[in-house]
Amino acid sequence: MSYEAVRKDYVKHVLEEADCLDNPIEMLENWLHEALKETEDANAMTLTTVNAHGRPSSRVVLIRKLDERGIIFYTNYSSKKSIDLQENPSAAVNFFWPWLERQVRVEGEVAKLPEAESDAYFKTRPRESQIGAWASAQSEEMTSRDQLEKKVSELTHQFEGLEVPRPEFWGGYIIQPTMFEFWQGRASRLHDRIKYEPFENRWKFKRLFP
Repeated sequence: MSYEAVRKDYVKHVLEEADCLDNPIEMLENWLHEALKETEDANAMTLTTVNAHGRPSSRVVLIRKLDERGIIFYTNYSSKKSIDLQENPSAAVNFFWPWLERQVRVEGEVAKLPEAESDAYFKTRPRESQIGAWASAQSEEMTSRDQLEKKVSELTHQFEGLEVPRPEFWGGYIIQPTMFEFWQGRASRLHDRIKYEPFENRWKFKRLFP
């Protein structure tokens, strides 16, 4: 198959300056809500971290909350992404919604959520996911799938009849944005790109060449 021959023209929407809100967090929330009307997977975002040696690493995670502070997600604090964030507390995320011909890039500084907030979210997770958080030594090598399934079975028995507490090694991060870019696909690769950056205690946007 020749990937060079794969072509698609983007014609569904446009992004004018008049469409841009003063607050890019509100604009991202609007785009997220629109994308979620089509599929529950719309809250997936590619998270890129960089370690102490400048090596980038990307993976898909789920946004769990968006508020005036920024973008919140949860993970194992011993995972590869968490180790990267300990060494370099900056990250970038990318949302891509091909059915809307849109994507959003966000860059920012990252901090752990308060423990109480991670506790509250953990209580809302399905019990199986709570036990899974305990069972997975995320990013570490395991001998076989059976090792994981045995651990899940042991923990299911251990917590039988009990509330599953949040592990100390699991919790939330918040990406505090320093840049947003909203991308709307257009015909002939003449896409709309609007970039937001902080300016005098507010956000200022500008249009970029595609």
